[in-house]
Amino acid sequence: MNKFSALLSLFSVLAVLAPAQPATTGPMPTPPSDYRADARRAAYLARANEVLQWYVDSVKPGDPATFGSGQIAAKLARHEDAAAVSARVIELMRGPQSADMFWMFPWTAISYLGRDQLTPEAKAAIRDAWRTYFPMRGDTENHWAMYYTSLYLMTELYPDDPAESWFNGKSSAENRAEARDYLIHWMDLATTIGQGEFNPTHYIGEYAIPMLYLSTWATDPAMRIRGRMKLDWILADLAENTLNGVLRGPNARTDDTSVIQRWFALSSYFSWQCFGNTPPPPSYGGFGIWFAVAAANYDVPEVIFRLANDRSEDYLQHDLKRSRRRWRYSDVLMAPVYKTNYMRRDYAVGSYQGGMTDPIQTHVWDVTWAVPDPRGVHNTLFSAHPYASERIMQTYFTELPDHMLELLASQGKPSYDVPDKILGGSPYERVFQDLDTVIALYDIPAGTRFPRVNGFFSKDLVNVTEDASGWIFAQGGNAYLAYRPLAPFHWEHLLGYKQLPSPTGGYKWERVDRGDKGDKLLVSPHLKNGTIVQAASASEFKSFEDFKAAIRALPLAFKLEPVPTVTFTSLRGHALAFTFGEAPQVDGRPVDYSKWKLFEGPHLNAEKGSRKLTITQGRLERVLDFNTLTITDRVRER
Repeated sequence: MNKFSALLSLFSVLAVLAPAQPATTGPMPTPPSDYRADARRAAYLARANEVLQWYVDSVKPGDPATFGSGQIAAKLARHEDAAAVSARVIELMRGPQSADMFWMFPWTAISYLGRDQLTPEAKAAIRDAWRTYFPMRGDTENHWAMYYTSLYLMTELYPDDPAESWFNGKSSAENRAEARDYLIHWMDLATTIGQGEFNPTHYIGEYAIPMLYLSTWATDPAMRIRGRMKLDWILADLAENTLNGVLRGPNARTDDTSVIQRWFALSSYFSWQCFGNTPPPPSYGGFGIWFAVAAANYDVPEVIFRLANDRSEDYLQHDLKRSRRRWRYSDVLMAPVYKTNYMRRDYAVGSYQGGMTDPIQTHVWDVTWAVPDPRGVHNTLFSAHPYASERIMQTYFTELPDHMLELLASQGKPSYDVPDKILGGSPYERVFQDLDTVIALYDIPAGTRFPRVNGFFSKDLVNVTEDASGWIFAQGGNAYLAYRPLAPFHWEHLLGYKQLPSPTGGYKWERVDRGDKGDKLLVSPHLKNGTIVQAASASEFKSFEDFKAAIRALPLAFKLEPVPTVTFTSLRGHALAFTFGEAPQVDGRPVDYSKWKLFEGPHLNAEKGSRKLTITQGRLERVLDFNTLTITDRVRER
């Protein structure tokens, strides 16, 4: 779990040492207006070349620390300095290797980029490292995607090598068959019952990059088109869930920074690179270079590009996803996740039904509002139960349980076992969303660690008003927000985290209090609890006062005993009834999650179990059919 965080720390150092990144620090991108294929392609390639140029320019003569694998790949992609690159490869291969699957896919890319550029000695040095270094497969969905894609491609590059030439004692043919079987199995899961690590703010790269490599370098045409189709699938999902390029919740996995500064994530690199609608994060998200080196081999489909950039009409999307694999204490291997996304020009609301999908980095629901420039802005509102449990950790991880909780901070996840955390799911939270209304209910057993609910209130909210009605009103951008806590509360400063040097390795952290200039937590220390949030566009009302009056007038009744129960008529006129542990109702009709499709909405549609996705934007359609391994583009008649 700590390999990824360690690599990001290295990229952060590089961002300080390297030249300024034009797109990261420059003006906000202009909304795309030219959708012609040649214009989109030229802009896409220019963005990829910016990344390559930044990495090339970051190499400092006489300073080997600035000449790492990313710089090697950038120079090979630009066909520059083959002799110096070869010498550096040999030097790096002499030292100890680390980072497991995070080592595998960069050196797979370098091996393919360098086929006609590296010296025989350099290629032999890389090849021998696949014999002497034993990378671990890992324990997450993204780990296995990286591991098996890398293994598949390397065994295609060296198709007939014997077992003794590979780290795991299997021949090229054996490794290739195992990798192929897993990748097809994973694609079948994702295209029938949903992605496990859905909407990941950072781990999107660990899926998109391997699929780009598979579509670029696989010899087998079936695997090549599978890679292309799965990359389309991933980017269509990203496009549908972003507000002006910024990925919001819910997220199977995110982190303490991007859960509140929604833009500050690797997903923003992919929005910038593929859709051109938001700035990339520092160091291009760390892993952006590994997409950029092969980006020229992929064309972003016009239908996906338009879907990412058009927010002229509201839309509602329902999706089916799945939880992380459960190893212990569960009769269900992978639980279904019912995800709702409501998108408007001024804000977006997203959620899933609550409960556990991932034990550490889940983000269950939020309202995120549009801003002119997302850099440094905390443009989101939500609540969460700060749940921490060794038993739940053991459910999802296979490691020895003795020191799981205490090791998490040293592995780059400092907030897991603190009472003021705002990241993570809870078995005692249930959520229901109807358009731009969210009801979150909490029924926390006595004796549970951290018996409280934390509501996140951003430093960037304005007009925050505690009303005598019990509602808290606020404004974010052009969104009006009403937040109703169902139990008494008090306010606390949200403490941040500052990473400190650790002479023994791993991570050390210091809590940081920004005082009244920082974000705040609404802390409600009660076991029976709940939150109601209603959002609206400012343009719907003559004034903020009119919005508040409209909210006060909405019928609302709730009780917390014996379990939290709410009946509420939303701004949209829907009569909502929700009791913890029961199916929610809309206008008297229970929501039947068993009938949810894999994707259902105006833009993405797929039946559960179908292996077939239809992407629609305006008159354009693209159909990805994994049953026949075909891509079909259609234009609907007017």
